Amino acid sequence: MALIDNGIYVTGQRTSSPQSLDETYQQLRECAGMAWIGLYRPDADEIRSVADEFSLHPLAVEDALKGHQRAKLERFGDTLFVVLRPAWYLDAEERVEFGEVNVFIGPGFVVTVRHAENPDLANVRRRMESNPALLALGPEAVLHAVLDEVVDAYSPVVAGLENDIDEIENQLFGGDPSVSRRIYELLSEVIDFQRATRPLRGMLEALLRGSEKYQVDVELQRSFRDVLDHVLRVTEQADSFRALLENALTVHATLVTQQQNDEMRRISEAGLAQNEETRRLSEVSLAQNEEVKKISSWAAILFAPTLVGTIYGMNFDTMPELHWEFGYPVAVAAMGVMGLGLWGIFKRRKWL
Repeated sequence: MALIDNGIYVTGQRTSSPQSLDETYQQLRECAGMAWIGLYRPDADEIRSVADEFSLHPLAVEDALKGHQRAKLERFGDTLFVVLRPAWYLDAEERVEFGEVNVFIGPGFVVTVRHAENPDLANVRRRMESNPALLALGPEAVLHAVLDEVVDAYSPVVAGLENDIDEIENQLFGGDPSVSRRIYELLSEVIDFQRATRPLRGMLEALLRGSEKYQVDVELQRSFRDVLDHVLRVTEQADSFRALLENALTVHATLVTQQQNDEMRRISEAGLAQNEETRRLSEVSLAQNEEVKKISSWAAILFAPTLVGTIYGMNFDTMPELHWEFGYPVAVAAMGVMGLGLWGIFKRRKWL
């Protein structure tokens, strides 16, 4: 059922626990006390029933029905509508989970609407019922107790986020490649946490500004200031977490860039060394080519007279040049001309 707990209070004492909303309305008219109605994910008919009885503003009723609202405080005449975003830290998943609590307070009534199991407002009710003098201060005292419960629950969230950030600092300089993703995820959690906590400062300051006008008890005002101080500490810590994570992203980007530069420098040095080796091998190859050219040139020059000498050294009987008067000088001249000709050609081509 949406109706989780329901009580009628007179001078801080619980006088009855009606079993239905209609019964609550009837008893409240008879005793002129204060009704505290606790609803958990109510349907539209239940919300409209409460809205009709206590003349709640349609816009506030619409927000309570839809849920997923930002933290805010709105006043409609004598009625206050407060949206709170409680948070709790899931250590196993290293994640912050958020809920939503809507609180309507007005003359003689408090209506709490929860859209998540946390926070457990039953603890708030028990604590208030154990202190009738505080509960006798009226709906504002209940609002303070709910605010205090939600804000106190932020401390474990802050501790969990702080522990995660400490781990990230170790990962950041340990060369863990997954650290960037974890920083982004944690930064997203911190930003969501800021969205839940930042509006509380303005909300509490607005409550304190209107406390004189609406005759809020002096001690209760002091209690609201204490909650405000707690909120300021939480928001300052959340701001510092965000700054740390944004700096961590910058440092990580710098480290990655430095690593890339070192790798590029190493590759460049290796490339230069390889180029130097290639150049050296090219020079050796060119030198070898020059030697081969010289050897080939001289071999060709020596081949010409060797060819002539070989031909006329075959000792065939029918070789007219062997008995020619000018055969020997001509053969020597031919060998010289051929050798000099080849030498000239190779010299012009710079092979020699």
